[in-house]
Amino acid sequence: MVTKVVMPRLSLTMREGTVVQWFKKEGETVLKGEPLVEVLSEKVTYDVEAPESGTLRKILAGEGSNVPIDQIIGIIAALDEPLTEAEEVAMALSKPELVAETTERILASPAAKRLARELGVDLAQVGGTGPEGRIVEDDVKRFVEQATMQPQRRVREVIPLIGIKKVTAERVSLSARTAPHSTITMEVDMINAVRLHEERSVSYTDMLVKAVATALKEHSLLNSTLEDERIKVFEDINVGVAVATDKGLLVPVVHNTDRKTLKEISMIVNELIEKAKQGKLSKEDLTGGTFTITNLGMYGVDVFIPIINPPETAILGVGRITEKPVLVDKEIKTKPITQLSLSFDHRIVDGVPAAQFLQKIKQILESGFRDVL
Repeated sequence: MVTKVVMPRLSLTMREGTVVQWFKKEGETVLKGEPLVEVLSEKVTYDVEAPESGTLRKILAGEGSNVPIDQIIGIIAALDEPLTEAEEVAMALSKPELVAETTERILASPAAKRLARELGVDLAQVGGTGPEGRIVEDDVKRFVEQATMQPQRRVREVIPLIGIKKVTAERVSLSARTAPHSTITMEVDMINAVRLHEERSVSYTDMLVKAVATALKEHSLLNSTLEDERIKVFEDINVGVAVATDKGLLVPVVHNTDRKTLKEISMIVNELIEKAKQGKLSKEDLTGGTFTITNLGMYGVDVFIPIINPPETAILGVGRITEKPVLVDKEIKTKPITQLSLSFDHRIVDGVPAAQFLQKIKQILESGFRDVL
């Protein structure tokens, strides 16, 4: 019996997945239930098990390929079994134009594609000036002209944009392209937060997660998404924390954050960060977020403009804590100050409610969580 291995749907929003690696080669025996292929979706890796025992007769999607859900990626059959049906599928999937669409998905006009083929130009390197970033024929011509005018540069290393890095690139591109970003910044006196950090051994990220969750309860429009021309305000408050790993940027999520104490949040965040660094985050750890925090303060960054993590409405950027001179009772003193940057989708939130939300976070941090803990 011919058995098809398909790209699974790992979440309700999933449209396609990436083949990370095959654990078996063509011609090797597979047993029902054993890991057959690793796939990636929304920064979650998942081992697809063999649906039946037999021989892996055909791999239809190579490592690094992007494949729509439910599309066949491999075929299992007995070693001597005819592959009439499977061969038809393989032929359909091996058409050059279909492979190009699956692996690249480059938006370009037919004239641009034809010219690129004739000149040997990689369309992935060409910037598009047409509607929605579509590459037109003039873009290809301009690219060739600029390439011939510039001296050749020696390439030390080529890093494939695959896996988590590719997913991140696609998501930030989608966010920048579809959500009109607006960013406001606010200075925060962290003297009481520093005291709390020293007394309770909780990190500043832990405090920010708690402060954001508390502020979202009062300013729920920031805890929403825009879908089908409707703003959907989430009941749950699930705060994600951006974590840099060797594989790329991940955003593990603290679920039901508003119902947890600062101590509980600290334990969960520490566990998620450790799992992220070890590559052991589960699908549940990485899905369901409603708001994201990204902290670059530990790298000496004072202020930056973060990109919204779709389909969320806003993201909070956090800079480093520095001692700054301030005027207190007509005297100049130094205080630990940090800068918070709130990027938000201006289709959903206007400047005033965004500022009020950021003011609430500032109030909580400056009070040392007096009315929160």
